[in-house]
Order: sequence, then C-alpha cells, then structure tokens
Amino acid sequence: MSCFSCSRLMNPPAKKNEAYQPTTVEQTANIITHGFFVLPAVYAMYLLHQNSQMLSASHRLIALVYGVAFILIFLISTLFHAVSLTGKARSLRFFLHLSDRGIIYFFIAASYMPWLVLRDAGKFGDLFTWLLWCLAVTGTIYSYMFHERYKTVETALYLIIGICPSLPLVFSTTDRAGLAEVALGGAFYVSGVVFFKSDGRIPFAHAIWHLFCATGAWCHFYAVYTHLYLEKH
Repeated sequence: MSCFSCSRLMNPPAKKNEAYQPTTVEQTANIITHGFFVLPAVYAMYLLHQNSQMLSASHRLIALVYGVAFILIFLISTLFHAVSLTGKARSLRFFLHLSDRGIIYFFIAASYMPWLVLRDAGKFGDLFTWLLWCLAVTGTIYSYMFHERYKTVETALYLIIGICPSLPLVFSTTDRAGLAEVALGGAFYVSGVVFFKSDGRIPFAHAIWHLFCATGAWCHFYAVYTHLYLEKH
C-alpha cells in the first residue's frame, strides 16, 4: 500500500500524552465493529436470564451482572465513537471516553465472576472476586486521573487484571469444562493488544482490535452459557 493511500486511511501516530485522532473512515469502522454486536449482546443477556430462573440465586445475580457488562462493553464503545465522529458535544465525548476505558475493567471482572463464583475455584476464588472488583474501581479512577497519560501503564493494568485471575482457575478448579474456551478468548484479547497500540501505524488498527475483543468476548460468553447455565438444566 502506498504512503499516499495510507495517509488517506489513517492519521499520524499520537504524540506523547495525546489521543490518536482517527480518520473519518477509521471512526466509522470503529462504530460498526462494536455497534454490530449490541443487539446480539442484548439477546445473549436474555438467554442467560431465561436459563438462570430455575437455578440458584448466584446464577441469577451473575446472569444480570455479566449480561449488563456484556451489553455495555459494546454499547459504550459504539456511543463514544459515534459522538467522536460528529466532532461535537466535547463534554459528552470526554465522559464517554472515560466510560469506554472504565467499562473494560468492569467487563473483565464480570467475565471472571461466573467461573470464580459458580465453579469451585478453591480458597482463592472469593479472594480474587473481591480483588477483581477493587482493581476495576482502581483502574477506573486511574483512567479519570491520568486520562491519555501513561498509556503503557494503562495497557499493563488491563493485562494484569485480565490474566492474573485465571491462576486459581488453572490450578485450583477440578471441573475444567469450558476453560479451553476461556483460554481461547483470552488469547484473542492479548493478541489484539498489538493493534490497540498501533493507531497511526496500521490502518484501522483500533477497529481490528475491536474485532479481536469481540471474538474473545463471544468465546467467553459461549463458555459461560454452555457450561455454567445450559448444562445445569
């Protein structure tokens, strides 16, 4: 691809402590690659809710928390990129940007809850559950305080929160059904970080990262729905 073609598809990389400014076509791709999944996520929450009714109170609570987070991870991202495309409502855009970053922490915590609570994750299951939510709040506060600063630290936080809670699942859980799908989803998330850090270097890098995240999220939903809800009936 020629340099001229690239310049039409993407802008130069962001300067230090500044946000990357996507081109119009990149921003449109950002909207589509997460907006496409909003309604399927609503249906996914409905399926979890329906299948939780004859199960325990823990199943019903987690169906709600995980389902809401599953919808918001796509919805908030879509709204942020849509508002950004208009170039207006700067205050709303700032709020949505913070929400877009914060929901990632909460979605990671919500994604681990089904396995740490509904599966016997050993004596560390409850500890990691509380630790995850504390880290989610901490990460959200960090995003607010250091917005667009120390972005490498922020990425490292996402990876730490996303990977460390898998340890009790790997070493303490006796029932391993579904963990292969969890590992596969995690591999998509981690692999997508390459594109998350490549705005201005790879055209549509952020949209590609969206697709990696969406694939990982749906791998995890399939595992939760199949092994923690359907198989309980």
